[in-house]
Amino acid sequence: MHQLKQYWVAERLDKDLGDPWTPENVMSFKQVVEIDEKEEFPHSEIEWLYNWKLQHYYVPAECGGEFTSFEEFLAFVRVLCRRDQTIGIAFTTLFWSFITWMAGTEEQKQQLAQYIKNENGAMCLGYSEREHGSDLVGGDLTAQKVPGGYILNGEKWPINRATISGISYILAKTDPEGGPKCLTLFMVDKRQLNPDNYYNLPKILTHGIRASDMSGIGFKDCFVPDSMRIKEEGDGLEFALKGFQVTRTFCAAFSLGAADTALRTTLNFAIKRVVYGKKVIDIPQPRKVLVDAFLDILICDCETIGAARGFHIIPEQFSVWASVTKYFVTTQIETMINSVYTVLGSRFYMREEHDWGIFQKVLRDNSIISMFDGSTVVNLHALMLQFRQLTKQRSRRKPEAIADLQKRLEAIFSLEQPLPSFNGEKLELFGRGADDPLQGLEIALQQLEAFKETTDTDEEVLEKLIVLGNLVLEELNAHDELIANSKFEYGHDQSPELFEVAKTYCTLHAAACCLQMWLYNRTILGDFFAQGEWLVLSLHRLLRTMRPLPYSISDVYVENTAQELLKLYKEDKLFSIVPFQLAHSPINEDRSYATSKLQLQA
Repeated sequence: MHQLKQYWVAERLDKDLGDPWTPENVMSFKQVVEIDEKEEFPHSEIEWLYNWKLQHYYVPAECGGEFTSFEEFLAFVRVLCRRDQTIGIAFTTLFWSFITWMAGTEEQKQQLAQYIKNENGAMCLGYSEREHGSDLVGGDLTAQKVPGGYILNGEKWPINRATISGISYILAKTDPEGGPKCLTLFMVDKRQLNPDNYYNLPKILTHGIRASDMSGIGFKDCFVPDSMRIKEEGDGLEFALKGFQVTRTFCAAFSLGAADTALRTTLNFAIKRVVYGKKVIDIPQPRKVLVDAFLDILICDCETIGAARGFHIIPEQFSVWASVTKYFVTTQIETMINSVYTVLGSRFYMREEHDWGIFQKVLRDNSIISMFDGSTVVNLHALMLQFRQLTKQRSRRKPEAIADLQKRLEAIFSLEQPLPSFNGEKLELFGRGADDPLQGLEIALQQLEAFKETTDTDEEVLEKLIVLGNLVLEELNAHDELIANSKFEYGHDQSPELFEVAKTYCTLHAAACCLQMWLYNRTILGDFFAQGEWLVLSLHRLLRTMRPLPYSISDVYVENTAQELLKLYKEDKLFSIVPFQLAHSPINEDRSYATSKLQLQA
């Protein structure tokens, strides 16, 4: 087992699921492609997960479950989604239970824990409507107060698991004139409703995740008791947005699972396919594409794992960090998958050839992740509304605040540090200008300078890290100056240019997370991680999107990264900064490729 205990559940789950390339195994690539072709909900595979008791890891320990940290949660959802995003997403609608863990009464919590653990319960989220999309306040579904409860009227659409779930979190308008306080949130238990007063909408045919239960739900004079209301009337929008901070962040787990399969199945092709007298993996251009894809996963790992741990340390900052992670990771992985298919050639488009056609399924399924729980536009907009406060906060840091910031950074990024329990009551709609990863960038640079005297890190690598880290700081300073001197106004009519500024901020945030992750874990994540060459390449890759830089910074670093990628592939380990053991695969019997090296150019 991996030395970090928080990865044991994911390791055990992957081992018990078995090699996805073996057709007879549950959730093998052959099986999930067949399920997708039939467009039938994967009941037996979901039941397998319930029998494995995975649902217990969605219930906090204080409510009788096994959930201990978001870092552990991230790892096992990633394992599910490397096999099939449809099943992973369908099972992980249980995650909406966090609305109740965060804001429910003790009775609601106990009821839900019982339902999940002992009745194989599932839930869904009914926020959006056909005519209103992400405009939650503009919704038409109403809840009229009556003695002992409310009368619901209206429809929610589209909803994942709307039909095949017992509990729906429904956002309803209780005061049409209430502005942002017009909405109230209900935990609607279908089992307690008169079946004549609610109905399921037809299955929606989709481009990807075809086997999902994507549908909707409608209510007609449907009575729900007061006991189904979450918190008070008018609190609905607040808790809806706070819940999004949690779920938006963990959409990254869906993307990272898909990224592993996209890269692994492409490697499976590249190490065997011979063209022009060479294996594809030994041709420089496709080899570089695969290395860049691996770097994208490592970069997104640093952003996502840092965020998963950050929830436990600084939940009040996630109006910023959740938006950054949701935008950056999902779109970066979309681009990465669209890049590696050039190596796979025309097989990326075929529904049966090469590994049962899993790549084309991944490509289709993953294309919706950046839209889940708030699109890229919604997340960038939420971020830019906080730019003014972020800039002010950074300019006003004091020495005592810097010392506290350094302690928090170590608690967030050091994977050996124990995490406190997550406290959802500390989530804030606005982060008051705090964003620790970027506002701690100067601390990271000071630590790099100090390493010149104290560590055995290669001198050339360290010098490159210092240079690139200071370029990140220059870009951050330029961002702050731009915001401070802009005529920025709050509202929905933001300029397209400001959306581009927000994208750059997300890229800088990822760069800072990479630096912080390396600084605090050099001695525990293996030689490849410790050497820091991957970090040099990653920072260079991120900075190239915002300023002119040479195309390549070191052919030796690239080749060493290629060797690490092949090593992880050969040993059936996750492509990650935490490369824990996956189920062993028989496709790796020919291992000669793992020691071959390109002839590097002088």
